[in-house]
Amino acid sequence: MSDALTGKNFLGIHGTALALREQRLQLLAANLANADTPGFKAQDLDFNSALNAALAPGANAAGADSINNAVTTAQFARTSTQSSLDGNTVEGERENAAFAQAALEYRASMSFVESKVRSMLTAITGQ
Repeated sequence: MSDALTGKNFLGIHGTALALREQRLQLLAANLANADTPGFKAQDLDFNSALNAALAPGANAAGADSINNAVTTAQFARTSTQSSLDGNTVEGERENAAFAQAALEYRASMSFVESKVRSMLTAITGQ
């Protein structure tokens, strides 16, 4: 298959962005699920750093591992603005807002991917 038609080249940055946005949503969902767990430290993902790491030269050779490596390097423990007696750093309203924004960003990335696939189907079927 031509290099221009492989998944990574065809989707461009959007395929990688979609996978990273999914990872961020999983981190934020885990924060919400552990809001009452004593000692739990809220985690987040620096999306721009993760994207740069995943798209760095040589990262593409690792395939799916490049996404995991990028997430690992860009993941951080979020500091709390309100201290909790049990050591939990999850702040409900902040997490809900971050999750809502991340879900919107995920949907935008999904729309780009859907558009690319639709244009390919149109080119193939001629309709």
